[in-house]
Amino acid sequence: MNIKELNLKEAPELKALLNDARKKLDELKFKVHQGQLKGVREIRVLKKDIALLMAVLAEKKKTNNK
Repeated sequence: MNIKELNLKEAPELKALLNDARKKLDELKFKVHQGQLKGVREIRVLKKDIALLMAVLAEKKKTNNK
């Protein structure tokens, strides 16, 4: 995900993306514990994407309150 693309999106769309990313993270963690997933790098990338989404949402919330 690119921060420029995320800044152009509205808050409800960002929240939907965040929910989808969290669900996918749960699925990947479940697969790791079952032994179905060997490459865990995808989890690290997904966590960074979630953090980026949360930061953009917080920034939008802060600018809307002013």
